[in-house]
Amino acid sequence: MNEKKRVVHLTTVHHPHDPRIYHKECKSLKKAGFDVYLIAKETETGIDRESGIKHIPIKDYKSRWERMTKGAWTLYKQAKKLKADVYHFHDPELLPVAWLLKNRRNHVIYDIHEDYITSMLQKEYLPKPLRKFAAKAYKKMEQFFTKKMERILAEKYYKDIYPDGECVLNYPMVNTAFIKHQRKGKIEDKLIYTGNVTDVRGAFLHAKLPLIDEKITMNYIGKCSTEFADEIYHIAGSQSDRIQINGVNQYIPKEEIEQAYLKHNWLAGVAIFPETEHYMKKELTKFFEYMNAGIPIICSNFPVWKHFINQYRCGITVDPHNDQEIKDALDYLRNHPDAAKQMGENGKKAVQEQLNWRAEEEKLIAIYQRLGNK
Repeated sequence: MNEKKRVVHLTTVHHPHDPRIYHKECKSLKKAGFDVYLIAKETETGIDRESGIKHIPIKDYKSRWERMTKGAWTLYKQAKKLKADVYHFHDPELLPVAWLLKNRRNHVIYDIHEDYITSMLQKEYLPKPLRKFAAKAYKKMEQFFTKKMERILAEKYYKDIYPDGECVLNYPMVNTAFIKHQRKGKIEDKLIYTGNVTDVRGAFLHAKLPLIDEKITMNYIGKCSTEFADEIYHIAGSQSDRIQINGVNQYIPKEEIEQAYLKHNWLAGVAIFPETEHYMKKELTKFFEYMNAGIPIICSNFPVWKHFINQYRCGITVDPHNDQEIKDALDYLRNHPDAAKQMGENGKKAVQEQLNWRAEEEKLIAIYQRLGNK
C-alpha cells in the first residue's frame, strides 16, 4: 500500500540537509516504503541520489520578503504538480501555501519546530504592544489555515499550545561512531557549542567564557552571521584568540558537526542561555547531541533544564549570569575527570536506550499509516 503513497516535504527556510527534515523524517519515510520528495532551496552539493529521496531545488532568496513571496509561490507551483497524497511542511510562512494545497484527496501535516507565538513576544526590536498584536494575529492566522490539517510537534511542551497535536520529538539517531568512541586520555580545556549562533542561544554569554576561565578555548560550530562573529570577538576582547567560530555565513552539515564531537576530548558541551520564556521550557536538541557523543553538559539552571540534567546525571547547571558559578563548574569537570567521564557515559547510555529517533520514527510512520487508512 505504501509504495504508491507520495509524500512531499516543503521548506523555504531550512537547509535541504536539515537533520530533522531530511536525515530523520524523509529517510525514515523512504525506508518505510513511501515515495518521498523534498522541495527545498538549492544547494551546491544537492542530496545524495542513493537515498532515493527526490530533491526539487528552488532559488535561495537572501531577502526574507522575496523568500516569503517569490520563493513560496515557486514552491507552491512545484508542489501542486506532484499531486501528493501527503504534503508535510515545516515553516509557518508556508501556511497559506499549505492551505492552497489541501483538498479532499490529500492530507497536509504542519510540522511545528518552534513555539512561534512565544518567540514573537520576545522580539526586542519590536515595541511590546506590537509584539502582542503580532502574536495574537499569528495565532488567529494559524488557526484559520490549519483547521483541516494534522499537527506534528517537535517538543513536549507544545502540547500545551496544540493539545490535538502529536509529538514526534527531535531525538537524535544513535551514531555507531559515538558508541565505539571512548573518552580516553587527558580532558582538553575546550568547550563546544553546536547549532545556530544567536544572542538568545547564548552566543554572547559563551563569548565571555575565555574571560571567566583563562585556560578555556570556546568553539562555536554552526551558522553565524558576520555581525555576530564580530560581536563575539569584541566581547572576548583580549582573549579573542581563544574563540573559534566554524560557520561564519555558512551552513555546517550534520556529518561535519558529528566529526567535530569526535575531534577532541571536550571538557563540556555548553548551552548557557539567557532567560527567555521560549527556551526555558524546551529540552534542547543539542542536549541529546552532546549526550549522544558522550560529552558532559554545562547549561543554564532553568527548572526544566535542571530537572533534565539531574534526571540523567549528565552535566552541571549554572546561573547564566554568575561568573563564579560558571568557573566552579569548569573547574569541577577539569579537576574530576572520572566524574566528567561518568556524566558523558550517563548521557550516552540514556540516548542509546531511551532518547533516540527509533521510537519517534515509529510514531511518525504510524501517523502516516493512519492517514493512509482514512
